[in-house]
Amino acid sequence: MAHIGARRFIIKNDALSGLQFKINKTDGRARCGALTTNHGTIDTPAFMPVGTAATVKAMTPEAVGETGAQIILGNTYHLMLRPTAERISNFGGLHKFMNWSRPILTDSGGYQIMSLSKLTKVEEQGVTFRSHIDGSSHQITPERAVQIQKLLGADISMVLDECTSYPAANQEAKESMLLSMRWAERCKKIYEQRAGYGLFGIVQGGIFPEIREQSARALTDIGFDGYAIGGLAVGEGQKLMLQTIESTEQHLPTERPRYLMGVGKPEDIVESVRRGIDMFDCVLPTRSGRTDQAFTRRGALNLRNARHKDDPRPLDPDCSCYTCCNYSRGYVHHLVIAKEILAAILLTWHNLHYYQELMAAMRKAITNGTFKKFHTLFSAEQSAGDIEMFSR
Repeated sequence: MAHIGARRFIIKNDALSGLQFKINKTDGRARCGALTTNHGTIDTPAFMPVGTAATVKAMTPEAVGETGAQIILGNTYHLMLRPTAERISNFGGLHKFMNWSRPILTDSGGYQIMSLSKLTKVEEQGVTFRSHIDGSSHQITPERAVQIQKLLGADISMVLDECTSYPAANQEAKESMLLSMRWAERCKKIYEQRAGYGLFGIVQGGIFPEIREQSARALTDIGFDGYAIGGLAVGEGQKLMLQTIESTEQHLPTERPRYLMGVGKPEDIVESVRRGIDMFDCVLPTRSGRTDQAFTRRGALNLRNARHKDDPRPLDPDCSCYTCCNYSRGYVHHLVIAKEILAAILLTWHNLHYYQELMAAMRKAITNGTFKKFHTLFSAEQSAGDIEMFSR
């Protein structure tokens, strides 16, 4: 039983989890497994495209599925404001509303409340804030966050937490973490355990190993279907992020999935899988697609660059995505310069496919016991940079 300050967290882990998670193979700390939900099974390590407002930007659900994505992320904050969770529930839930039949994880909205809303007031009861859309006043409590996610029909729900700012002093990080743990306990108390659905706790604590350990132990004592590491990729840099992952991961249950929230760059994902992380989400592949960037095995490309205008090659010669199978760099460059919507669609499609192929390659390497070799090759290719034009 974890003891933090004067507070004991005593809700015990359920004997049967609402989600089924199986680790099929390990290679060092890296894990390859399967997470089964009400809407299907997710192979891990897994990357979740972000569908904040019930849509993955510039993509149809069918196109997202064709990239290999098995799960997407929706956001409580955005959906509770527009069109509202109750309206989505009346449509039969988020899956039917957006025509996505596979699993959905919903972030509780804590991060967005802190970063987007106006006049945020954090209290023991919850968070009072004004909408970034129209300035209307709202309150979200741990209980309300769980209720909203049930209305949405999320396969995986997240507890409400306070995302500790960076940089934060030790005492500030500890007080913020303790509040998140009390909120997590309230979320667990009201959450209705159902087969195929699950609730994840979120570890907080800034960059302080001892606070992260306290948070992880408290959440484990409460008992969740999975455990997320929050509050990273907020400006601390890769070195500190990886150190924090290492100091946190060792205190999380091995039999439950581990989710690193908001990460990230391909190299950050590979390094995190190497340290035992199973699940990821990030806006980077879709946002980059809308800002003319393409991820490839040899690093990122800027399609605004004039050097692509006469290039007949695909974005990545080794990629099998719809974009690379049908269009040249020269054509995509033309679309970018002409400010055509199709540029965002093709680049986003490619980026999401690249991320899914990266996850599949890591799963294969872990299964074959060759993850170290994969890591070395990945790092070398990313460092090599893009191949120049055939001849000039």
